[in-house]
Parts: sequence; structure tokens; C-alpha cells
Amino acid sequence: MNYESILHDAPIDATIRGAVVQTLPLFEMMRMRAVTTARRHAVLGFASDDRALPLRWVNQFTHTHRRLGPNDREVVSPNNDTVYSNAWLDLSEGPVLIDSPDMGERYWTLGLLNAWTNPFAYVGRRTTGSHRQRTLVHGPGWHGTSSDDVTHVIAAPGADVWIIGRILVDSDEADIARVRVLQDQLRISRLDGRDAATRVDTRLDGQPVEVPSATLYEALVDEALARNPPPVGERPDWPVAPEALAALLPLVFDELRRHAQPHELGGGWAILVTVRTSWGQDYLTRARVARNFIGALGVEEAMYPTAEVDVDGKPLDGTHAYELRFPPGAGPKVGAFWSLTLYRRSDCLFVANALGRYSIGDRTPGLSYDADGSLAIRLQAADPGPGVNWLPAPPGELFYVVLRLYQPHADHLEYRYAYPPLRRL
Repeated sequence: MNYESILHDAPIDATIRGAVVQTLPLFEMMRMRAVTTARRHAVLGFASDDRALPLRWVNQFTHTHRRLGPNDREVVSPNNDTVYSNAWLDLSEGPVLIDSPDMGERYWTLGLLNAWTNPFAYVGRRTTGSHRQRTLVHGPGWHGTSSDDVTHVIAAPGADVWIIGRILVDSDEADIARVRVLQDQLRISRLDGRDAATRVDTRLDGQPVEVPSATLYEALVDEALARNPPPVGERPDWPVAPEALAALLPLVFDELRRHAQPHELGGGWAILVTVRTSWGQDYLTRARVARNFIGALGVEEAMYPTAEVDVDGKPLDGTHAYELRFPPGAGPKVGAFWSLTLYRRSDCLFVANALGRYSIGDRTPGLSYDADGSLAIRLQAADPGPGVNWLPAPPGELFYVVLRLYQPHADHLEYRYAYPPLRRL
């Protein structure tokens, strides 16, 4: 790949650029580990009595027991359909067991990402079913045997694994309570039944990470590389001279934010990112996804068509009103569910509104269909009145929408589906 032609803002050697592009996913994963792991264990207590120390617990689940809303700012473009359950695995001391309960008919998934951001395995409705399961996860070099109660065995390519769990939940309090019970039954243990919780030093608390210092970047990449070998055939040109690294990091981070190669779908829609089990040698896209879309599910599990402009190519603006109309029988084709979510462009977060609605989809209560069976969704700031399927937009601000497709059918995966245009009214 010609990094010089892509990242050309400064006369810095393309080999050094390539090294940063290749290793940046490692840094972003370590950054997310610091953000998403907990200081406190339910039994073992705080990882450190000193709150200033960046010690956290891994090998345990942390849960969000509610759907995310406008006050949640940790993750950009969050979904409003599922609750999250997260865990970071440290497999350096041996395998772990993951217990999951019977999830019934609802959608759920545990996506496993390696330290290079590759989503290499799933446990969940699409892949392993919804019955009670016990999954053994091991790192490289383990050659033991599993017990009879283990339903699945997953081989991880390195010592560090990020598990991002999603469980579908309705908006009513009764269903939220039911899902909380399910979340609390997700457990991680050693093969002998002991709690697998382990302390780690995340190094990041209290330090700016928008553009890291060269010292911090090098330290985290070195640590991650020692525990997580590169994918087969990949050899990063690492380490990099400190002065060159310090000069380059702001440039690469900015370029990754701006550089995009969307797959246009028509009508204002585009696929901004397609996540697969391996990036191959497309290190630039992998780095861009790590920087801007980290934690996204693989395309077989979910697709995220996005619209920032209307059918005429003009930016979506809360000053105006828009309509999205699915013809009769031509709604999104999915095996689980779909939803349309709206975000403010300035911060990529939900827009607070009196209705308390941040997504609309096939599970939204009270959807109104036209006489011919078509489904029209209105995107605007002002309340359009009763009987209109309304997704509130920010008054006078730019926004974008994401059409989430969980377990998309082949029409979507093969880009044969005709996405309805976003028309300004």
C-alpha cells in the first residue's frame, strides 16, 4: 500500500507512516480496555485503593443495564436497541470459561475481537443458538482438553480479547428487568471453577488520548505486541524513532478521521465501513475503523448503512423536514431486527427530545402504515402531529442517520437491496 500517496501532509518517510497505521489498532484497543473495564469487583473489591492508579479488573463482565441515551458520551454513534455487556479477557494465565444463560427468542450476541480489532468469533443466536452454553476460550499454545459440559471451544490468536455483548431489550421497565437477570448470569471463570478476575495496569487514566504522546503510544503498542502477535504474514516496521513518532501521530490521527472510502448505495445512503473477520493487507481501513468505528460487529452479524445527505446530495439539516418511505413489502430484509437511529453531526451522539425517542424500527410500538402498506418515517425537529412515524432531529443542526440491520439477508450483503431515498419535504 502506498501510504505516501494517502497520508501526504508532511515529508515523513512512508515506512514510518506505515508502521503507525499498522500498529494504531493495538493502541486503540488498549485505550478501550481502559475505558470499559471496572475498578471494582463485586467480591474482590477495588483493583487499587488509590483512585489515581489506573488498575482495572479484567476477566469479568461489566454491564449497562439500560439503553443508552443522550447523556451517554463514552461511545459515539451508540445503538438504542440493545443493552451492552463487556468483558476483556487476559488469556496469558490459561483458558477461561464463559457461561451464558438460555436467552429464549430474543436477539443476542457476544462478539470477540482480538487485539488487532479483528472480530474473529461469535457466541450468540446467529452462530451458536440461544440455549444455555459454556464456551471455553484459550490463547496460543494451549493444548489441554475441555470437560464434557463445554459446548464450544474458541481459539484466540493472542492473549487479549475484547468481548462486546449485545442483548435486545424493549423500552418497558419489565423487559429491562428481565434482561438484567440474563446479563447477571454471564460469568467468566477458570477451568477449575475459580473466579478468573485479574488486575491489569491500563496506563491511561487521567492522560489525554485524543492524540497520545509518543511515549504513551510506544509503551502501549510494545505491551500489546508482546502479548498479541501480528496476523499471519504481517510484519510491522516497529519500533519507530521517538522524534519521528511524535511528529507523525497528530498527522495520522487527523488523516484517519478525514479519510473515508464509503460504498455508495444511492438515495443518500452509503456503507461507511464493512467489518470482516480479517482485514488482510488493508491496514489503512483497519486503522480507520479502529479510530472511528471500534467495536462494530462483523457484516454477517450487522450492517450499518448511513446517510449524511439527502437524495440530492445536500447535508441533512434539522432546519428542514425529511421523509424516508419504504414501499409495501420492501422493508429491510433481516433475520433479527432493524432500526433507524439519528445522531447530531457535531458530536455523533443522540439528540435529546421531549418524546424520548432515539431510534425507530420494526419493533417500535404504534408504527403507522399507509393504506397501501408503505411505511413512512419523518425526520424533523418539530412534532409533525399524531399518526406520523417521527424520529426527532436537532433544531437547526446537521445530523445523520444509521440504518442498523441485524443478521442482514443476502440482498443487503450483496448490495442488491434498493434503499429508499431520503427526500427533503
